[in-house]
Amino acid sequence: MDKMRMESVDMTAQNIEKIGSLFPNCITETIDENGKGKKVINFELLKQMLSSDIIDGNEVYEFTWVGKKASIVEANKPIRKTLRPCKEESVNWDNTENLYIEGDNLEVLKLLQESYLNKVKMIYIDPPYNTGNDFIYNDDFKMTSEEYAEEISELDEDGNRMFKNTDTNGRFHSDWCSMIYSRLMLARNLLSDDGVIFISIDDNEQANLKKCCEEIFGAQNFVAQLIWERAFSPKNDAKFVSNSHDYVLMFAKNISQYIIGRLPRTAEANARYSNPDNDPRGVWMSSDISVKTYNAECDYPITTPSGRIIEPPAGRCWSLSKKSFLERLQDNRIWFGPDGNSVPRIKRFLTDLKHDGMAPTSIMFFKDVGHSQEGAQEVSKLLNGGYFNGPKPQRLMKRLLTLANLQSDAIVLDFFSGSASVAHAVMSQNAEDSKQIKYIMVQLPENTDKKSEAYKAGYKNICEIGKERIRRAGKKIKEEAPLITQNLDIGFRVLKLDDSNMNEVYYSPDDYSQGFLNQLESNIKEDRTDLDLLFGCLLDWGLPLSLPYSSEQIEGCTVHNYNDGDLIACFDENIPNSVIKEIAKKEPLRAVFRDSGFASSSSKINVGEIFKLMAPDTTVKVI
Repeated sequence: MDKMRMESVDMTAQNIEKIGSLFPNCITETIDENGKGKKVINFELLKQMLSSDIIDGNEVYEFTWVGKKASIVEANKPIRKTLRPCKEESVNWDNTENLYIEGDNLEVLKLLQESYLNKVKMIYIDPPYNTGNDFIYNDDFKMTSEEYAEEISELDEDGNRMFKNTDTNGRFHSDWCSMIYSRLMLARNLLSDDGVIFISIDDNEQANLKKCCEEIFGAQNFVAQLIWERAFSPKNDAKFVSNSHDYVLMFAKNISQYIIGRLPRTAEANARYSNPDNDPRGVWMSSDISVKTYNAECDYPITTPSGRIIEPPAGRCWSLSKKSFLERLQDNRIWFGPDGNSVPRIKRFLTDLKHDGMAPTSIMFFKDVGHSQEGAQEVSKLLNGGYFNGPKPQRLMKRLLTLANLQSDAIVLDFFSGSASVAHAVMSQNAEDSKQIKYIMVQLPENTDKKSEAYKAGYKNICEIGKERIRRAGKKIKEEAPLITQNLDIGFRVLKLDDSNMNEVYYSPDDYSQGFLNQLESNIKEDRTDLDLLFGCLLDWGLPLSLPYSSEQIEGCTVHNYNDGDLIACFDENIPNSVIKEIAKKEPLRAVFRDSGFASSSSKINVGEIFKLMAPDTTVKVI
């Protein structure tokens, strides 16, 4: 029983807790005057978290590397980018609640910050393992041109710079840590308070990744380091030890709010319970009543029903006091064996278990969750070819979905989507459980090797493989269980990262002329569609990107309606007042128009007056 505090609240400690909830990586420990540990704030790191520039100072041991501060700045730096819809590559565009986003995940995560803040229940990522051969996303972590020159550079078709992080690079671990740190900072913001993140990793960066996660999510929110037995047979040609496992690190956003999903009870587990005495309370299993730690109150003789007197084993005592033992004996919760003459044991009923299902173990054996070859075979069978290296098996993904304890409206995010194993698993789990869990896949459109089987089969980049897998997986799931999958969402909206929809033109006053000013009447890029503009507005307003969408023609003008009035937009030129009034009659929460869509300033003012009169609660903006 806890004692009353009997003193006023420690405001300093409370403030430290508040800062820790916002910036867990800024909380460290020290020793107070009594030699006890206490939490304190790392003010240097806190200053860096609140600054858009690199703050000078020594980076000394906590857990640091060259470029750590730069990775924090990079995560916090704003960007002028947008997500452009691609209906032709989507499936069931109008009604699906799933997203497939193509682009650098650092920039995509930045764009999702407002729309999905605290809304994602589970994140799973399988980032590139730092083996010395994988491409690492090249963010702005380098501080001099000389350092950039040391790297082996490549450009993708969009001009995005990447590099191969070879083990001869003096910053072999630093570059990888910088890459993952900034992304995890942004990912944490998206997790719900009861959310959880799973990260697959191998031995090369496991230790560093755990330290990164302890800083970003808080060491107190560490749940487990799961071990996945990925190989079903040893490698006899291994130089030292045949490595048969990978890790899955598991951190909660707030461990006090996270409730882990438990595994279904197995026949093997249930077989441990029986009812040899026909107890009306059902099946039970027995446990030893003796313990090693001696307690005089628990040292007493017990008389069996047959009259035999039993003392505790030498040097031990019973786990129950005499009073507690007699209470259980009276309640028929002590078992003396079928002959009534055995050493007593406590009866523990299956119905008395505090939780449904079984607690998961830290080791995930391939017989239960599949192995790496199984994952490869799943993709190969679905796509009629081995076009992707290292996909995770569906059974492993489903195990993690179970541990995340997802409800029907949950959102799952994977921002290293690869072959889209998570999307496949979500659809499959939805079909089995009749849920409507939604997913967001994010993947850089990294080109496939022109010599690869994937390229020869027509898959020019990894995104094309992932999208096709989702299409085929969804179709197969419906074909195999048509009766229970009638309402299953197997669609996805494709969105592609691109530069801002708005022109960025800067001229000196001498450059302006009357003819030039006419060219600047529209601040929107010529190649942008209404749908591009609409989704740019969704990001700006912080609305989810997967809600229902429709459009209609009103007097020749195209009017877009997002989620039944959450936002109504019309981007036509010279919109007549009659159309404005029709939109206002719908009383949307938000309305948006093109700034150049009005013939004059007075026309724009008139729009505001119409909404004030007909829909005073509508927020009206222009782009």
